[in-house]
Amino acid sequence: MFNYGFRSDQKHSNVFAHARGDVNGDRVPENVYLTGTKVQDGSYITNITLVIQNAMSGVSVSIPLKENSGYNPTLFLGDFTGDGVNDILISIFTGGSGGIMIHYVYSFINNVPRLLFDFEAYNEQYKYDVTYKNNYKVEVISRENKVRYILDISYREKEYLDEIYTSDRKLKKPVSGFVNPLSVLYPVDFDLNKVYELLAFQKIAGRYNADSLGYIQNTLKWASDRFVLANQEVAIFGQEF
Repeated sequence: MFNYGFRSDQKHSNVFAHARGDVNGDRVPENVYLTGTKVQDGSYITNITLVIQNAMSGVSVSIPLKENSGYNPTLFLGDFTGDGVNDILISIFTGGSGGIMIHYVYSFINNVPRLLFDFEAYNEQYKYDVTYKNNYKVEVISRENKVRYILDISYREKEYLDEIYTSDRKLKKPVSGFVNPLSVLYPVDFDLNKVYELLAFQKIAGRYNADSLGYIQNTLKWASDRFVLANQEVAIFGQEF
């Protein structure tokens, strides 16, 4: 159930992002805004709201976001479901050290808002286990699709490895890492059919957040009524020669 209201007097006095395109299916471009309130003497924005203005009537629909505070909110309009009408991708930086971001995708067919993607639901669904192994290896298990990856960290500096391993490459004690929640979410039309997929990035970390080992890259594709995992890759950090 969405809490939204029609307003014909929306002034958009605090507009932080704007895009224009047909999002309701009437073949007439709408004005799409992200409005909010900037904290005084700073770049932090609160009360970020999705506002869609009908180009024909001038009437606006305001859609509050569940998580509505952060930095540099952005909009992208593109068809994610294959119905030929633009959907709305909203991205907001949280400012946290892990690069975690807020993302929503909305449909607005027939002037009815529908949430297609919620970053919190994604983070709950896509969980991982990160475990250091002997011989300078790190095991990453993706629970959603039950796939295991083995990362080779032998390229890391000697001081780093010596803290974790003995001289014969055995673990001194059990060590676990973790995978951060969703950071960047890119719209990409991989198969060039004018329907966008979502490319989601999550950082793989070692003993602490700055100890970056690589990224999980999940490609999500719309299937009937939801985004599903179409492809998964792991990008690792290598050594320069």
